Amino acid sequence: MANFFQDNRDLMFTLGNLDLKDTVSLREQGFKFTENCDYAPVDLADALDNYRRVLEVVGGICGDRIAPRSRTVDEEGPEFENNTVTYHPLTQQNIADLTKAEVSGVMLPYQYGGLNFPVTVYTMMTEMVSRADASLQNIFGLQDIAETICLFGNEEQKAQYLPGFATGEYDGAMDLTEPDYGSDLPGVRLRAWQDENGQWYLNGMKRFITNGCAKVHLVLARSEEGTTDARGLSMFIAEACPQLVVRRIEHKLGIHGVATCELQFNDVPAQLCGKRKFGLIKYVMSLMNGARVAISAQAVGVAEAAYRAARQYAAEREQFKKTIDQFPAVYDMLSSMKVKLTAARTLLYETTRAVDLRDGYTAAMERGEAVRDQQKYWNNVAATLTPMCKALATESANQIAYDALQIHGGTGYMHDFDVERYYRDARITNIYEGTTQLQVVAAIGGVLQGHLKKEIDDLLALPFEGRAAELRDMLAGFNTKLAEAVQYVNDKKDSAYHDLRARDLVDMATSVYVGLLMLRNATRDEARMPIAERFVLDAVVEVEKRYLRVLSGDMQLIEKKNDILDY
Repeated sequence: MANFFQDNRDLMFTLGNLDLKDTVSLREQGFKFTENCDYAPVDLADALDNYRRVLEVVGGICGDRIAPRSRTVDEEGPEFENNTVTYHPLTQQNIADLTKAEVSGVMLPYQYGGLNFPVTVYTMMTEMVSRADASLQNIFGLQDIAETICLFGNEEQKAQYLPGFATGEYDGAMDLTEPDYGSDLPGVRLRAWQDENGQWYLNGMKRFITNGCAKVHLVLARSEEGTTDARGLSMFIAEACPQLVVRRIEHKLGIHGVATCELQFNDVPAQLCGKRKFGLIKYVMSLMNGARVAISAQAVGVAEAAYRAARQYAAEREQFKKTIDQFPAVYDMLSSMKVKLTAARTLLYETTRAVDLRDGYTAAMERGEAVRDQQKYWNNVAATLTPMCKALATESANQIAYDALQIHGGTGYMHDFDVERYYRDARITNIYEGTTQLQVVAAIGGVLQGHLKKEIDDLLALPFEGRAAELRDMLAGFNTKLAEAVQYVNDKKDSAYHDLRARDLVDMATSVYVGLLMLRNATRDEARMPIAERFVLDAVVEVEKRYLRVLSGDMQLIEKKNDILDY
């Protein structure tokens, strides 16, 4: 009997040590909901206890039911016949088990039957589901569809859809990508038009739509005739119907359990969600940022599974009369995997905390409370951390899965162990919802503008002692070099050089911030100190390399890229 919450020391530490006081207070609006909801918490301690109990339930379902079914789901996957997707019976059972546990509306308000949990706790659920079966997270994790309707839909739309999402009657899909427009969403062409009665209809194609067989779709479409940019796009709600045709499902490298669909819209009836022309610049960007956090959690979940598989295999596999985990070449890899996994999880939940505070202060400001400064601050922090988090988590997951397969040797390349599935499943995480390269583009502005400066300064000011103080001083040195590198790029005023060195700057900022977070956590649990120390020491060479690269001013690649590429 496995429980993916209770057996994860790091995840339990995170729930117990992350500062959620303001997050919970904002979410519960001073714990006023107890008057009308018998399961609303009465105070912070009650809320944290609720979170823990639900996480234990989900952890049990993941360990005892979902994980044992995952190999069969991966091998057999969904069926597609006559334009109809039918999920594997075990996938259907997984969904039924989670629905029965009443976690279909985790973040929705009480009035719609939701749990009103913060993003942080929901993300812990998606991490555990991903560890059990990464493809299932692509169905369970689409609760952001309901959250988006809750944020931007009108009251009639909320009443129409949100209770169904909370009960599990509805599932969702976000229909953004088109055959010729992936990351270039401003170029989306799917057409939205109105009849004489004001009814909207959708015409066109969408591709690579995760869970495209869903009952409820959020669709990005061009509502303004004659436009070709983001200002002509609006967001629509559409339901599954005969006019919405699943043309095919993709044959993919990984995440086989979920259907990735190509959709054809033939005058599909739809409702405008929010205001016209705000589809991409406000609503879809909000939806995608939520999805980026979810994919970060998916990556961490896959990385957790891969690390555990490698750790177990290395402890059991004997060569030359001893288990291979006793060889330096192997325990070096395992240690690096553990450090990367811990770092990714640390940044993930610091990011969700910032997202929760941003959302909480935004809601409070809309209620008329004087919290504009807090909302602006946490909006900037969340906007910087979200892409940084996705970049770190997904790149780390790919490296961890790669190393896990390597530790298994030739056996790992075969279908005999789950590690080859983890390797395949991890690969998509740093591609969809924006590649790592696009995450750098999204994060660099916040790095250059110093949106994490106060967070970093506050961490540097903590009363570290002994070895922790020495490591803090090393990180302070990294931070000084980061500031010099940022100043150099800002002073250079060369857009091509700025873009070329953005990855170096974002990675330097990530090393500084995550290193300080891990060091702070190590002061709360001394058993974590070797992991924090290893992270900082491993970062020395990496930060120095990126620092020297930025300050080199080397324009050769920009000037001679064609000479290199065309040889």
